[in-house]
Amino acid sequence: MKRDVGANLELEIIEPSELVFSVAVAAGVPREREQLTVTLDGERVDADELEDEHGTRLHRVVVGRGALALDYSATVVGQAAPATASAAELVRYRRPSRYAESDALFPTAAAEFVGISDPAELLTSVSSWVGTRLAYVSGSSLPTDGAMRTFLARQGVCRDFAHLTVALLRARNVPARLVSVYAPGLHPMDFHAVAEAHIDGAWYVVDATTLAPRSTLVRIATGRDAADTAFLTTISGAVALGTMTVTAVADVLPDDDLTQPVQLR
Repeated sequence: MKRDVGANLELEIIEPSELVFSVAVAAGVPREREQLTVTLDGERVDADELEDEHGTRLHRVVVGRGALALDYSATVVGQAAPATASAAELVRYRRPSRYAESDALFPTAAAEFVGISDPAELLTSVSSWVGTRLAYVSGSSLPTDGAMRTFLARQGVCRDFAHLTVALLRARNVPARLVSVYAPGLHPMDFHAVAEAHIDGAWYVVDATTLAPRSTLVRIATGRDAADTAFLTTISGAVALGTMTVTAVADVLPDDDLTQPVQLR
C-alpha cells in the first residue's frame, strides 16, 4: 500500500516562543520520500528533531515574532514492523493519566463489560459501546476535556472518542494508549486520534469513530493521551494558529471488517 501524507500549518508568533511540532510520521514507518520545512517570515528556520522511545519524532523550534509556516510531506510505501511493548509500558498504560481517568470510570467499565473475559471481544465491545453512545460533533469539546467529561457530555471529536476508549480499557486492566495518525479516507480530513490496546502479546487499533479504514492509518505519535501526542505544543511564548491543512491519501481504501483485529502498520 502506498500512502501520501502531509500537513501545512500557519501560525502568528505573538511573542518569542519555543514550539514543538509532532507532524512527522513515526521513525519505524518506511518512507520513500519525506520533507519538512519551517520558515519565519519566509526565512528558513532550523528544527531540531527529537525521538522518543516509541519512535515519535518531535521537531523543536525557537523563534521570534512573525509569521511561521510549517510544511511537511511524506510518501509511505509498505508497512512498519508491529509495535512491541516492554513490561514497564504495560504497567504505564494501565494507569490513569491526565485525559484518560480510568480510575473515575472504573464503576462504569465494571458494570458495562462484566463477564467479558475474551480480550478480543472486550476490544470490540468497548469500541462499539463508545461509538454508539457518543455523537461525533466537530467543535463540541475543549482541548482540556478528558474521558470523564466526554462520558458526561456524550459527544466529542476523535480525541474524545479515543480518550474514553483508552480509559474504559484501562479500567478493565487492558493496557491502552493514544496514537495520533494520518488517516486516508477520513472525512473531513484532519489529524486523527485512535486508541491502541495490548492483548495476546500485540498492540491492536481501536477506533470507535469508524471514520477511516484502520489498515490505512499511519502512526505519528504514541503516548498516554493527548498530552503526549498533540500536533503542536507551545512550551513558552504565545502563538495563534491561523490555518491548518492535513492530507492523507492511499492508493487503495480497503473495507474495514470491525470484527477483525488490526495492527497499526
